[in-house]
Amino acid sequence: MKFERASGILLHPTSLPSRHGIGDLGESAYEFINFMADSGQTLWQILPLGPTGYDHSPYTMNFSAFAGNPLMVSLEKLAYEGLLDDVPPLENARPGRVEFSRVIPHKTELLRQAFERFQSRGQNADYDRFCQEQAWWLDDFVLFMALLEANDGKPWSQWETSIARREPEAMQAKSAELAQEIAFHRFVQFKFFEQWMWLRGYANEKNIQIIGDVSIYVCHNSSDVWAHPELFKLDPQTLESAFIAGVPPDYFSATGQLWGNPVYDWEKCQASGFEWWISRFKATLQYVDWVRVDHFRGFEAYWQVPASEETAMNGEWVTAPGDAFFETLAEKLGNLPVLAEDLGIITPEVEALRDRFKFPGMKILMFAFGGDPDSPHLPHNYVNNCIVYSGTHDNDTAIGWWQTLDPQEKQFLAQYLGYASPDDISEINWLLIRTALASPADLAIVPLQDLFSLDGSARMNDPSKIPNNWRWRYDSSEMLEDGIGDRLRELTRIYSRL
Repeated sequence: MKFERASGILLHPTSLPSRHGIGDLGESAYEFINFMADSGQTLWQILPLGPTGYDHSPYTMNFSAFAGNPLMVSLEKLAYEGLLDDVPPLENARPGRVEFSRVIPHKTELLRQAFERFQSRGQNADYDRFCQEQAWWLDDFVLFMALLEANDGKPWSQWETSIARREPEAMQAKSAELAQEIAFHRFVQFKFFEQWMWLRGYANEKNIQIIGDVSIYVCHNSSDVWAHPELFKLDPQTLESAFIAGVPPDYFSATGQLWGNPVYDWEKCQASGFEWWISRFKATLQYVDWVRVDHFRGFEAYWQVPASEETAMNGEWVTAPGDAFFETLAEKLGNLPVLAEDLGIITPEVEALRDRFKFPGMKILMFAFGGDPDSPHLPHNYVNNCIVYSGTHDNDTAIGWWQTLDPQEKQFLAQYLGYASPDDISEINWLLIRTALASPADLAIVPLQDLFSLDGSARMNDPSKIPNNWRWRYDSSEMLEDGIGDRLRELTRIYSRL
């Protein structure tokens, strides 16, 4: 699809400020949208919205590709509806960080209180409509979550065999036994998507479109794999992953990245007419305007590693039916509002798949200054149909990156941007923002951390380190003041992105 020249901000909702130790869909989200509108931005890019498990990665450890994260539900909005009388804050919440071990019990207790009052009110037409319209994924998910809790968090492959293998009589019995817990999870999903649609509607009214994110892989311990094991390469005896996904050694890691997700049995996906995948895109487009496809190259060929391996080094590339899939998706959806995350080991075949469907690819300024004038990440090499980032959620902040950058790369950056020496450069974050906005790319996105001039302590994710990622948040909506919006708006105007 053809994009108008535009720009926006990368920020996951969990990074918003709130009284409860994690960002949510309440007042601060609306204040952020107002800031975006006032600063001339028309694209809000988020990460996947699903409920997260181990280490809370929104990419590799979601319990569902369709559900919303309960921790993002605004308790204040529930109180406004009369579902809560008192909304105490999380005491002594750590500034700038999400402490999931404290946030989860705090919010879950209040969500359960709201659910009890919701139940006491009797029938709700909006709730009934939501449950009916979304039953095709919701019924599996809420039963999965109730069973996960009943089994003390053990993976579904370790549940009693009749449930792990979804035998109808056993499923029916468990559904009756866990009816109250199932109803709680339905309520939470209803409130998440109700609040999200209010927020998205407000953003669209402000001429802001939301770029959502589809992570190519799902977690083994998810309702998706439990409900559709035939679509994944699992061991037929143990139901564990036979192969897991990742990438070979690259910029981020000398031993590659081993993500732990099961890989798809693409032959069976294709034999079904890609039904599950098409449903996934349709579901995502109910709630966002554009879809960034994470690890796009995996639709052409994916890195498959035997589950017994400890690193991603001993894997192999396996071809995927990307052309057939996107052809089928286009037949079902028409124009595809897709952005392709085409980073990593990109072959001519991957580029051909991207270009055949006219998907904008990604350019990262932090990858541009290794000294090669032909680098695809240098602005003079961009085509218009691409999206440029100063950095992504996987990169350090601009200031953190600059502080650890190789001196030769610093010198090349200085020369490329017209400085005699790196010592002449001040505010590297704003220099990268200006460079991105000035580039030929139709779309430009900057992380909020760089607008705030934050150092590496505000990094969202370090792919080379598993623990303690995905925790950054900003402390107060007052941080959006101090002329940041005016400065961003002026650059947006100068480079014709208003």
